[in-house]
Amino acid sequence: MLNILQKFFAFCGEENKKKFRVSIILSVIQAMFSALRIPAIAVLLQACLEQNVTVKSILISFGIMFVSVIGIGIIKSKSSMLQTEAGYGTCADKRIEIAEHMRFLPMGYFNDNSVGSITSVTTNTMHGLENVATRVIMLVCEGLLTTALIAVMLLFFDLRIALVLIIGFALFMLTNHLLQSASEKVSEQKIVADREMVEQVIEYVQGITEVKTFHLIGNKSKALNRSIKNNAEINKKMEFTLVPYMGVQTLVTRLTGVAMALVSVMFYLNGSMSLFYTLLMILSSFLVLDALSTAGSYSALLRVINLSVDLANQILDTEVMDIDGKDEVPTNYNLHAENIEFSYGDKKIIDGITLDIPEKTTTAIVGPSGGGKTTLTNLLARFWDVDAGKVTLGGKDVKEYSMDSLMNNFSFVFQNVYLFHDTIANNIRFSNPDASMDEVIAAAKKASCHDFIMNLPNGYETVLGEDGASLSGGERQRVSIARAIMKDAPIIILDEATANVDPESEVELVSAIEELTKEKTIIMIAHRLKTVRNADQIIVIDQGKIVQQGKHDDLMKQEGIYKNFISEREKAISWRIHTA
Repeated sequence: MLNILQKFFAFCGEENKKKFRVSIILSVIQAMFSALRIPAIAVLLQACLEQNVTVKSILISFGIMFVSVIGIGIIKSKSSMLQTEAGYGTCADKRIEIAEHMRFLPMGYFNDNSVGSITSVTTNTMHGLENVATRVIMLVCEGLLTTALIAVMLLFFDLRIALVLIIGFALFMLTNHLLQSASEKVSEQKIVADREMVEQVIEYVQGITEVKTFHLIGNKSKALNRSIKNNAEINKKMEFTLVPYMGVQTLVTRLTGVAMALVSVMFYLNGSMSLFYTLLMILSSFLVLDALSTAGSYSALLRVINLSVDLANQILDTEVMDIDGKDEVPTNYNLHAENIEFSYGDKKIIDGITLDIPEKTTTAIVGPSGGGKTTLTNLLARFWDVDAGKVTLGGKDVKEYSMDSLMNNFSFVFQNVYLFHDTIANNIRFSNPDASMDEVIAAAKKASCHDFIMNLPNGYETVLGEDGASLSGGERQRVSIARAIMKDAPIIILDEATANVDPESEVELVSAIEELTKEKTIIMIAHRLKTVRNADQIIVIDQGKIVQQGKHDDLMKQEGIYKNFISEREKAISWRIHTA
């Protein structure tokens, strides 16, 4: 139990840990005020036994009780506020820290870990910590501290009764240790079940079109239903596993109070304890019951909190890419790859590529699917680090740049565009949050999306659905290009940006791309003949190697992948439907 408390406080960070420390100190003071009930009762009890109840004794008793109640109220209010601030502050800070940390993780991390898994940690896990952990941690601490304080106070009244309480407290801690051990395995199962359920729900929602198309509802959505039922079963299993231990823990608590009362009566009967102290010890036993019961009731959740902290730390402990470079502005924008290699797991994706991309030129990358085209562009932009060789920008290894200063040089337009659940204006100014509305409109006009934006209900203030679902594919692409125009980076990477666009949108999209790429270094992955033909150099990649390189006319004179690629495209373009 104590090591879990220690781990949680270490997880909180210095500022929030300080608030928890102050809250614990206040809890000790609160326990002292709570313990004042014993002398308050003692004053009145002694007066009753001596048959000398006076106004003075009543006022003293109620005065001490009044101080106890007011002190508890004030201290508990302040302590609760600090606990709430520290709990929610910790989870907010950790969410931000996780988000910031993920910026510098290699992209391979996101291949190994599903969106649902990461989402589960930042939502379910953090939500559990902010709503449950603070209350559990502090109530357990308060219960243990109050019991310890009562035990110390009893030492001054009667050493024998204090020893009974100490033995009972030791048995409580032993039982709690057994409870934590039993909780360990089932808590891990609960965390896994929670994560799997979130993964399945996200997958179901993201694939809702296929779900409707193929009628994958009700009993047919087996994976989702199974994960939900499994989650319910694990939660029931957790309760059934822990309830017996909690019952024993409660029994130990009750028996400790009973033992204190019985021993006190025995000492009274054998004449070694006065009636006054006997009654006082019996009353004290009820206070002990309250404190230990509170600690015991919530301690079962400590193991879940422990695993939640571990899950968050797993992400934060994942090794980031080397980001200790300097904030630099390159003297030129020449890109160079020197014998670079990259493997994903045991599979080599890029195998010894050397490549020069002079600034303000257009390089087209073509080749069979799975040949390594996208991986190469990711390595050039340092989404991943190369396993061997090096990539330079302006003559400097990309690792010498800080990540932010390196990213300032790149803009990306991907085949699959992600737009945020926000206004169109804010989506465009994503790369420049301080941009004025005039700058946003200017970028939109260059990207050929001003007209369709103005036709929307609220123009630039129209809030897009998640991932821009309310826009067509071509419209999303043009908003993405407007975003890239706003950034105005010197190097543009186009990853099959026009692959899934209808012919009506293509004309405007090509116009937007031309506006974006003026006087820029262009690296494009393309399948369309028109975009490839006029490139300054064409790179043909197959199985992680450059198998052909040159201009269009030169490559057409060679037998190989490129010539076959062009022939297939020309056949596709000339294909027509003939009607009788």
